[in-house]
Amino acid sequence: MSTVLISGASIAGPALAYWLHRYGFDVTVVEKSDAVRGGGYPIDIRGTAVEAVRQMGVLPQLRAAHINTQRLTFLDADGERITSLRPDAINGGVATRDLEVPRGDLTSILYDTIRDDVEFLFDDSIASLDQHADRVDVRFRGGTERSFDLVVGADGLHSNTRALVFGPEEQFHHYIGYCFAGFTMRNDFGLSHEGILWNTPGRAAALYAVGDGDTVHGFLNFVRPEPPFDAFRDPAAQRDLIASVFAGDGWNIPLMVDTMRTADDLFFDVVSQIRMPRWSSGRVVLAGDAAHAPSFLTGQGSSLALVGAYMLARELAMTPDHTAAFDAYERNIREYVELNQALVTAGGSTMFPDTPEALEQRNTVLRGLSALPEDAEKPAHSALTLPAPARPAGLPAR
Repeated sequence: MSTVLISGASIAGPALAYWLHRYGFDVTVVEKSDAVRGGGYPIDIRGTAVEAVRQMGVLPQLRAAHINTQRLTFLDADGERITSLRPDAINGGVATRDLEVPRGDLTSILYDTIRDDVEFLFDDSIASLDQHADRVDVRFRGGTERSFDLVVGADGLHSNTRALVFGPEEQFHHYIGYCFAGFTMRNDFGLSHEGILWNTPGRAAALYAVGDGDTVHGFLNFVRPEPPFDAFRDPAAQRDLIASVFAGDGWNIPLMVDTMRTADDLFFDVVSQIRMPRWSSGRVVLAGDAAHAPSFLTGQGSSLALVGAYMLARELAMTPDHTAAFDAYERNIREYVELNQALVTAGGSTMFPDTPEALEQRNTVLRGLSALPEDAEKPAHSALTLPAPARPAGLPAR
């Protein structure tokens, strides 16, 4: 039985663990947090990824968790309504098939599906990797040392595994030109199953109500030519930067900035993609955002993670040689990944324009979108047809 260490217990990691266990691998998942993280903003499962979760047997649970957002309302700088639309009219989803679930619900469902079948090491992470012809020696930050046949980095946009094996993130990090902050706030707005998006050139704010609860997700998004590297590890600097960017804006912006100042769940990052010439090196391979983060502007990060996990596990189950399996995995999904990354391009976003002219053009397009036919899917979402799962079999040691 081949042993596999997966770094990361968010989406790609548990999904990959499920499939590898099904194919007879001995799987360990290491996660730097002390538990699977709950909460978080809503995420989408679209196109090919819907088939992936159906094959896992968790589609009924995810349908039960489906948020079913009814509308998105766009406002101008004065808070006046521009238009209200179905979410699928904007994101290219299929209302009758695709899913939107709280991120924490997805991670919990994936974890509960495999928690008794694979080993989880919480509150720990990989400190070093030493590759050999027949194994990878791993030293954990907790002090233990173990060996595995293969190691998978499924540890997100700022992947520690990628840095250890491939080098600094900067060489693969493609900044899209935006920063964003997310946090929760009280639902004093009467919002239910809906989102509101406010825009002025170069800045945007959103309030998103998941269901009809007493909290909403607040988002502040803004254009910045260069990443604010000095703020990445300084929460106070992040709060000051956001407050300065939105100073003087109207609508609910002052309330959102005040809430952001004291929020205990503030999440701040840049909008960026990971683009790599190769996703594997020796006995180590990357999956999900660690390999090919598309940015949240595409809405496809979770879907790519679920599909990539399916395809990677299938190739490892079918191909005794890990190098050939890694090559096949990359060859079979890279075009799908790149099509989805291309949904947003560096230097601009149709949803967050940075000039008055671009904003007016976007608003004109939005006003016409209500006439879109039902289920007008973006081709990139289903650009890959999942092959049938590999047949579980006794697997030779790699």
